[in-house]
Amino acid sequence: METTRYVVGCLLVIGLPPGLAWWFVIHPFVGFWRRIGVRSTLAIVIVLALLMVLGLYRVRDALLGSDLGTSGVTITVAGILLCATTFIALQRRKLLTTRILAGAPELEKGGRGGTLITEGPYARCRNPRYVEVILGVFAYAFFSNYLGAYAVALLSVPVVHMIVLLEERELRDRFGAEYEAYLARVPRYLPRRRPAEAPGPGRGARARSAPPGS
Repeated sequence: METTRYVVGCLLVIGLPPGLAWWFVIHPFVGFWRRIGVRSTLAIVIVLALLMVLGLYRVRDALLGSDLGTSGVTITVAGILLCATTFIALQRRKLLTTRILAGAPELEKGGRGGTLITEGPYARCRNPRYVEVILGVFAYAFFSNYLGAYAVALLSVPVVHMIVLLEERELRDRFGAEYEAYLARVPRYLPRRRPAEAPGPGRGARARSAPPGS
């Protein structure tokens, strides 16, 4: 169990920062990346992320910090959080393709790629993917039970919120009034009990950007 906890903790402190940094490279400079093109952008950013992973791997033990030991309580909490994460993931995977998760629609030239998802879990909450990420991060942290893992999990909350704000700005530019109407009827994080109804005809599934895999 100690080895498994260590591996899970390493995956968190090594894999999460590059996954979050991805969007701080993309969103603020999206105009530049659109001129370069989707394939070239993804290739460049993937290389940068891999280099970051390698750098963090070298200092993984320092990042993990103190081992707080194997605890049935924290493992149980991790299991509960993982169940919630899995439930959200199963719902949103029906709507988000790998291409969308990588941010390809917003990188398309002209800034009008994709359409806006307004159904399924996105009718209850604007950011189910990010809620899923936070719950998953804390599941990893509680399972590994390393001090550094908890620190990374706590820091991920404001960082993810900053990413959401950047994405909202980009989506406003891309979808205009359609997105403003969506903002008005669907909460950012805490889901509605009942899905919000979009006004008018043509309420189909709409593609949007989301962070990769993490």
